[in-house]
Amino acid sequence: MLFFEFGFLFLFLPVAVGLHRALPPRLRNGWLFLASLLFYISSSWFYAPILLGTIALDYFVGGRISDASSPTTRRRWLILSLVTNLGLLGYFKYIGFLTSSIRDLGLKSMPHIDAALPVGISFFVFQSMSYTIDLYRNEVKRARSIVDFGAFVTLYPQLIAGPIVRYADVAEAMIERHLNLDDFAKGLRLLSIGLAKKLIVADTLAAFADPILAVPRPGLIPAWAAILFYGGQIYFDFSAYSDMARGLGHMLGFHFPINFDSPYQSRSFAEFWRRWHITLSTWLRDYLYVPLGGNRGSLWRTMLNLMITMLLGGLWHGASWNFVVWGGLHGTFLAVERLIRGRSKPAPTAGLVRRALEVAVVFIGVHVAWAFFRIEGLEPALEWVGAMFGSSGELGSISLEASVALLLMLGILWGTPNSSRPAPSWTIPRAAWAAGLFTLSLLIGYSRNISPFLYFRF
Repeated sequence: MLFFEFGFLFLFLPVAVGLHRALPPRLRNGWLFLASLLFYISSSWFYAPILLGTIALDYFVGGRISDASSPTTRRRWLILSLVTNLGLLGYFKYIGFLTSSIRDLGLKSMPHIDAALPVGISFFVFQSMSYTIDLYRNEVKRARSIVDFGAFVTLYPQLIAGPIVRYADVAEAMIERHLNLDDFAKGLRLLSIGLAKKLIVADTLAAFADPILAVPRPGLIPAWAAILFYGGQIYFDFSAYSDMARGLGHMLGFHFPINFDSPYQSRSFAEFWRRWHITLSTWLRDYLYVPLGGNRGSLWRTMLNLMITMLLGGLWHGASWNFVVWGGLHGTFLAVERLIRGRSKPAPTAGLVRRALEVAVVFIGVHVAWAFFRIEGLEPALEWVGAMFGSSGELGSISLEASVALLLMLGILWGTPNSSRPAPSWTIPRAAWAAGLFTLSLLIGYSRNISPFLYFRF
């Protein structure tokens, strides 16, 4: 079930939200858990036992961690959670990649094992696992019941593709949440903006990018245009989902963390990762980069920690060498940036020209890396990057319509306010604006083929 489907918008959502608001507070988490399971089953009923098993395991382990007084016992329970969760993720997501890589190295006796990827496993495993880690660190209190914990893990607004919500983000709301008209109205606003981002902007950019990306050896201009269009598509597509998830959360009384903050306006690669997929970036920082040592050691150790974190972050997105290269490129960007700048940050008072140059460098680097993210196969991706730097020997061209769309896209990316900024007070004109945007998005979206959200792949 997708957020833009009529069945979700006009059947599931009114029933789920309506009953949630009508029920007494003590029954809301139970209904939310049930509704979220129904939402998940509608997309992936076969793998629901994995989701439920993850919930049962981490709730049980969390209780044992909370009750144990011995540090050794607490650590053993945590290891059980980590090994089980990462084992599930590793098998379903990486077993095919691992066995095919071993076969490519010459061990043909290794059978190729392929496992279908359960919907949302990359997100709900990280979310559930963060609960046991935070309990071990004494940063949260244990959930009151398995129903509360199950409702947290399965929250349908963000179950399939994030944001990655930690228990600390919603712990108070799981016990008591205040349902008011203002929050509901802000949720409708974010839902409408997300619909427009996805159905009007992202899918339009895909219509320009996909035909060029189907060409094996494009000229320099088409190669850049296609990747720029794709960079815009993936941003608007994923930020659309995040906006809609946050909006749906508001309707239920939850305030999910912001996941995007105009990342293409970043002046450094470190800033880019503080603005792009923020909940994943902070998850990797807090549960991987900092335990590795973060920036507490030497400059070279910090660079190594950055590289390890980004390589694993690349693998989190997908099981292929393309994602390893993509993560490695970002790790290299961050490490070189740290080497050049040391521990300093970009000067906030830098002149306009310097600021523009810094933004341009980051923007170009990010989009070179997007080629490995989008093009299937390492060799084709390398050829595409070569075309972006003139290896085809042809300049090429794009249509006037595509040129105008590209300029409009860049204008939106660099010149418009972020949808995640606090919403103004709700008024009748703003309500009419949101309703109009909601209707227009559906009219435009359903006048052509609608593609699933890109991050459903991960």
